[in-house]
Order: sequence, then C-alpha cells, then structure tokens
Amino acid sequence: MGLFQKAVETFDCHHKYVGVVREGHEVLAPVSHSVTRADIEITLDPDGQLIDARTVDKKEPKILIPVTEESAGRAGTNPVPHPLCDQIGYLIPDHEKKYAQFVDQLSDWAASEFAHPKLSPVLTYIQAGTILRDLIKRNLIDPAKDNSKLMVCWQIIGLDDGAPSACWMDRSLFDSFTKYYRAKKEKDGRAVCMVSGMNEPQAKQHPKGVVALFGNAKLISSNDKSGFTYRGRFEEDWQASSVGYETSQKAHNALRWLTSEQGVSSIFGGRTFICWNPQGHEVCNPTLSFRKKNAAPRTEPTDYRKDLWETLTGYQSQLPETAGVVIAVFDAATTGRLSLTYYNELLGSDFLQRLYDWDLSCCWYNGPFGIQSPLLKDIVDYAFGTQRTEKGKTRLVTDDRILKQQMQKLLSCRVDRAKFPFDIERMLVQRANHMELFEDNPGKDVYLRRKLLFVTCAVIRKYRKDNFKEEWSMALEPDKDNRSYQYGRLLAVLEKMERDTYDDSEKREPNAIRMQPVFVQRPQYAAAQIWSQVRKGYLPKLKPYDRVKYEKLIGKIMDRLSNYPDSALKKPLEDTYMLGYYLQRNELYQKTKTTTQKEDSEDEQLAEQD
Repeated sequence: MGLFQKAVETFDCHHKYVGVVREGHEVLAPVSHSVTRADIEITLDPDGQLIDARTVDKKEPKILIPVTEESAGRAGTNPVPHPLCDQIGYLIPDHEKKYAQFVDQLSDWAASEFAHPKLSPVLTYIQAGTILRDLIKRNLIDPAKDNSKLMVCWQIIGLDDGAPSACWMDRSLFDSFTKYYRAKKEKDGRAVCMVSGMNEPQAKQHPKGVVALFGNAKLISSNDKSGFTYRGRFEEDWQASSVGYETSQKAHNALRWLTSEQGVSSIFGGRTFICWNPQGHEVCNPTLSFRKKNAAPRTEPTDYRKDLWETLTGYQSQLPETAGVVIAVFDAATTGRLSLTYYNELLGSDFLQRLYDWDLSCCWYNGPFGIQSPLLKDIVDYAFGTQRTEKGKTRLVTDDRILKQQMQKLLSCRVDRAKFPFDIERMLVQRANHMELFEDNPGKDVYLRRKLLFVTCAVIRKYRKDNFKEEWSMALEPDKDNRSYQYGRLLAVLEKMERDTYDDSEKREPNAIRMQPVFVQRPQYAAAQIWSQVRKGYLPKLKPYDRVKYEKLIGKIMDRLSNYPDSALKKPLEDTYMLGYYLQRNELYQKTKTTTQKEDSEDEQLAEQD
C-alpha cells in the first residue's frame, strides 16, 4: 500500500491545486470528481431557459464533472448516470431508464441540504425534454446519427453569486457534491482502511483511468462472486482489500494527475514511468540524462566531471536532503487490469547521488556533443532495435514488448545500483562487432554508426566498472597493457589508412570493417590479411608523410603486442578492443595539436629518405 499512501500524501500536499484549472497542466480532480472531455456546451439562465449552445473543440482542456462511485466505473452493460454532466443518452426522455435515473439522482442532490444554485436550472431544463430538439435546431448534431455518447456540460449565467458560470470551474459546486456524496456514503457504515489505518466509509468500486493509455484499466478491482477470484482465501471481496472511499479517491486522482503532468511521466512501449516528490519539489526524470538538456558540450573528462558535480549540487539545492522521491511504473496486461510493475521510495539525496554515479561511470565521447551519458532508451534501441528508414532518415526502433521490459531493467539498475545487465552489454558489443550492417554513407547515415559506437563504449565502461572494478580512461593510452585494447587500436589505424585513399564519392567499406567479425574471433590472422591488402593496394597511394606516419604507428602497436605469447594473440578479443578502436580512430580523425615540431621534422626526413 506504499504507492497509495504516497499518492494520498501527494493529494493532501497539493490541496491548493484541487479543482483549479491551470494552463498547460492537468487539473487535480477533487474527491468524487473525474476529468473528461466535453463535446457540447449548453448555457442556461437561472430559470432553466436555453441561452446558447455550442460544440466544444477537441483542443480545449478537459473538464471536471461530479461522479458517483458507480458512475465512475460504469460500463456498457451497467448504465449508471453521472450526477450533473453526462452523455445525451442520459438526458433525453427517449431513453426512459437512463433518463429517469439521471433526473432522480439530480433531484435528490438539488433537494438535499447540500444543494447548489446551479442545480435547479439544469434540472428544470432536462425535465422540459427539449435538449435534443434544441441541438438539432442549432445544427450541433446530426439527427441521422447516434448522438447518445456525446458528453454535455453546463454554463449557468445570471446568478450573480460571484462564482464562475462554467460548472466545471465552480469550486463551490465541487464542494457541494463532495459533501452531499460523503453524507450518502456515511449511511453504509465505516471500516478500517488498510491504507490510512482510519475508520471511514469503504470504497465498493475504485476509479479507472489512472493511466490515460489504458482508460478502462483499474489498479484495484474484484470480480463478482461467480468469478471467485478470492476463493480459498476470503469469504467476501472486501476482505482482500479494504480501502476507504475518500482514500481511494485521493490516491487515484493524484496518480491520474501525476501520469498526465508534462516532465514527470514518460511512456515506453506502453508502460508508464512516473517519478515525483509528494511535496511538489522538482525532480529529474530518471530515464533521461542527469545533466541539463542544453548543457554545453564537454570534451575533457575533468570538465565533464566538474559539470556533473555542479549539476548535482544544483539539484541538491532545490530538493531537500530529507525529501522523498517516489518512482512507479504501470502497465496493463489486459484492458481491465492495471499493474504496478516497479515501485521504489528513496531519499532525495540518495536519488540524486545514484543518478550522478550512473552518469559518471556510464559515459563516453559522442562526437560533436562531447562527453555524454547515453539515454536509457538509446541503450535499448541500439541493443535490440531494427533499422527503419522514414522520410530519408534511418533510425533504430525497438519492439514495444522488448522496449518496456528493458527500460524497466535499466531503470532498476540505475536507481537501485544494480550491476549493469550482461545481456544488454553483450547485444551492443555483438552489434558493434558488425558495423558493416549499419549503413555509413558519407553525409547520410554516419550518425547511426557513430552513435552505436558511443553507446557501446559507454556501456562497456560501465559494465567493466560494475563487474570487474576496472576504471577505463576516456583518453587514448598508447601503452595500455591490454591485448584487446591494442588490437582495437590496430584495427582503427588499418581502417583509416584505407579511407585516406578514398575520394568523396567512395562508399565502399574498408577491408578492416568488412573483416571486423573475423578480426574479433581470429585477430592475428585477420590483422595479417587486412595489412596485406592495405600494404598492396592502398599504402602506395598515400602521401609519403602519411605513409611514414601510419607505418610508425603500426610499429609501435606491434611492439606492444609482441609482449604477449603467440597463443594469447590468437585468442578472440574481449569487449575492451572497442574502447581502443574508438579512441585511436577518434584521434586519427582529429587535427592533432600536440605533435611537436621535432616529431614532424623527423617524420618528414624519413619520408624524404623513403
């Protein structure tokens, strides 16, 4: 019940927003109210006479309407009217049963001690039975079509009570129905609520539509006695889950409000991820990067760490150390059942520290964007996605069933400080081992391959730290004592040597890329084959200066590899070869600024002698 307790706490902490319409925000519904979309707006005077009517544009905000416990969960087989605003099918005498129920319910409210001035005009107008004729006369509905599902809302003008004319904006009307319905619920008796621990009227049904994507799915539901969902455990359904009506209303309305708020929730593969602080302090989205979206690129690791630390201290100043952060993930296996697939509560300080730690260890160079931590979704897409070309752009798209599962796995890894999953790291490495499968035409799909390398290297660095306590530098280390790392450097040099002989129209893959899968499994053999091809077909085409530079670099790499026995050189490469490949390739493509004039002079002399 932790989720419901935090949801109720959220509702109580945001009481000032209850029933208040704010531009750009979902309205937080009061107890016994729901949020819906209106189709027709009817304006009446205090005597119940029609003043005007219009259709409501779909772009207009949703409205608040009073609902009973039964009407909030009604289905086609169980027609129950809402107390005030409802579909046309409940407002016309043609549908006798629905119409009679609506009139009786509204009459009871209007005659109670909690009556409101806006009720009598609506009741008078509905009892006149002219609504359908009035709407047809104004060409607002087509009489040849079924209009019974159109939702009608009301405006009452001329009351001079200082309240808004729109029923969905009148807080005094909200309070009127809340008190009226609370008094009716009190007649059913009280019981202990398993969420609040207090004696209060019990909820017989619970609201649906917590997540807009699954409008009919419920977090708490029970079959009728013929279903016997609880058989063998309880005699009655309420014994399985006893939740107070007001507690249920607050919790569900708060959750619906949270899942609709921009910047708080994210949807991946149909699974909804929400993160919030019950008191309303701003929190960052755990599925996104920790650094600000428009943060300046950082190309030096020290600058990146400093920037990340400043981001952490900035968030810490906004979120009190003792403030709580709640993370919840919802999904619906069926149209009627909403499940909580992940839930966690953390102190704000722990939450921020864990996001900081993740971005500090799971990061790498991302081309012109500098050092970054890849988005969780990018990790999933590049590990499991398939290539799709839309509007001339190629991207990777992951099946929804895989996306939502893997996103939750990575979220748990990031927030719970679990070790990085082996299967995701392995999938990325296997894909990066076959770069020829990812188109890399100049000026077209360079982005796809570059990002694959960026994401893979960041994950390898994270995986190695989590599982082997290894620290891998983001700066090239020519003397690194690692066989796979040095082989990766060699692959980058052989690729660059061949590419340097291509003209701008050349789209053919170099031998190093085409033989990369073999290179990973049989590095010594593949390296000899690639070098043979490059030496015969491409080395003579290079300028003397470049030829000497590359031969000198290959010689240094081979010197490092000569320290290993022949049996070790033949073994398949580990994932760390990708780090050496990326860093060496990155350096070769950059304009070197650290080469001294002395080294340049020596290389030029060697080139002249050659």
